[in-house]
Amino acid sequence: MQRLLVICRHAEPNDPFPLQPDFERELTKNGQHQARLTGKWLRDTFQKVDSILSSPAPRAGLTARLVAQKLYFDEERIEYVPDFYNARESVLVNILAKLPDNVTRVLVVGHNPGITSLSRTLTGEHVGYLEPSGAYAIKLELATWKELHVTSGKLEAEFTQP
Repeated sequence: MQRLLVICRHAEPNDPFPLQPDFERELTKNGQHQARLTGKWLRDTFQKVDSILSSPAPRAGLTARLVAQKLYFDEERIEYVPDFYNARESVLVNILAKLPDNVTRVLVVGHNPGITSLSRTLTGEHVGYLEPSGAYAIKLELATWKELHVTSGKLEAEFTQP
């Protein structure tokens, strides 16, 4: 069965204030605009997703919600995964492998370097480092998400900010 994994980096965050934890950084006004553009691209290119998984960091969460609005995806259905915050590639794969089989199109909103590393591994290509609100759409032939550990996909599309 063909599945679609869209890997998106959070949009542009504010620079940290002195002593502000990295986790708490929020989006700039431009970052909010970027997220809306990413959502529009995703809607125009793939119409919809079945599931959205996001880091709980405010910058990633707001990116996910703004993208969801453009996809007419119910924000209440966004799943905030604590382990997605600055996750390594292996952590991301383990979480994605637990997706239910009825999910065929999923959007992941997270942080570099893990999401870029995952994109490179799944496509077998040395894709560029994801910029804020950039996205890679990867098509995968998987009977079940559990097979994600042993397969590679094809880079179907990519989005960078204009």
